[in-house]
Amino acid sequence: MAVLQPQPRPRSRIHWRTPVTMIALLAILAGGFWWGWKSLTTSNAEANCVEQTLPNNRMVPKQVVVNVYNGGAKAGTAGRVGEELEKRGFNVGKIANEPKGDKIDVVSVRGSTDDAPELKLVAGQLNQKALTVGDNRPDHTVDVVVGPGFTKLNTKGLPSVAVPADSIHCLPIVRPTQPIPNGQNPN
Repeated sequence: MAVLQPQPRPRSRIHWRTPVTMIALLAILAGGFWWGWKSLTTSNAEANCVEQTLPNNRMVPKQVVVNVYNGGAKAGTAGRVGEELEKRGFNVGKIANEPKGDKIDVVSVRGSTDDAPELKLVAGQLNQKALTVGDNRPDHTVDVVVGPGFTKLNTKGLPSVAVPADSIHCLPIVRPTQPIPNGQNPN
């Protein structure tokens, strides 16, 4: 008969990788939570517009920022319209193809509301009846989308639009165009 001998006790090895990995992952999770909460609760966004009363209760082209988009017209049409609006005193923001890819039959004007004075002033520059769309944009810019049926701007566009006395309007902030330093990304 075999006698059972007490076996030597195995050495206790501490496995450090698992607890260290867990602590590192918890630290990353806590840091991500802190950064997300901070980003959510604080805003570093610049103001979209400045609220002010208009002199003489009139809105003039230099107080309006216009983006001109090509919505199916011949190439270069949006550029020509943008140049002409700039000659009339408007601040032209973007000239490009329609960002959403929408196709317009003649011309469309989009702004903060259907009856916004800046939208009426831009629509008063057009030779044709424009489809006006209010999209509740916070920056109060105006988009002009030209289509294949668009011919030209009105030779005598509206010089200004009347606004109610002592009313406050949110005018877009006009940022001066500055040359981009060599080697820097404009976006």
